[in-house]
Amino acid sequence: MSRLAAFFGRSTPTAPLPWPPHSPEGLVARWVRWVAAHDDRQNPVSDPTGANAGHHQPADVWFLAGSYGETVRRRCVVPAGRPLFFPAFNMWQWPARPGELPVVSRASGYALVDGVPVPVATIGTATPFEVRGVAGNGVTDTSRPEQVSCWGLWATVAPLAPGPHTVAFGGTDGHGFRVDAHYEVQVG
Repeated sequence: MSRLAAFFGRSTPTAPLPWPPHSPEGLVARWVRWVAAHDDRQNPVSDPTGANAGHHQPADVWFLAGSYGETVRRRCVVPAGRPLFFPAFNMWQWPARPGELPVVSRASGYALVDGVPVPVATIGTATPFEVRGVAGNGVTDTSRPEQVSCWGLWATVAPLAPGPHTVAFGGTDGHGFRVDAHYEVQVG
């Protein structure tokens, strides 16, 4: 490892997750790490068009991002055969301690694919997980490792057929904060 990499907090790999990677908690943690892999200029949560949707995507699932409280309309291309995973509404906190979750009791959310409702599941990571993002990331804002916990309403969508699709999702904290994301997705 170079001195420069060590200086920026990359001298050790990120700790393994405390759950299997395809479990609900594992997907949530992987989604949070995906957001943290982006600096402020490429943050998929603040992306107004979808231009950053493909950055740092894993090979086995395709993550979609909501917003920090705005309505967004995005376009992206999704490789065929990938399930989608995204939050209708979520919160994260750091530093996190075991058993602490940023639960929002009045939160609600929805997800639609091609106008058809998709179930959203409440998923929380009561065991904190390590996030080691890039400096200026949208989760912890630092490249130092941080213990994070996350809670939210999440949707998983089986791989879509090749061609165009619409994916819409969003939610509210029940106190006026609202997220709405609309994607035009081309699967192929």
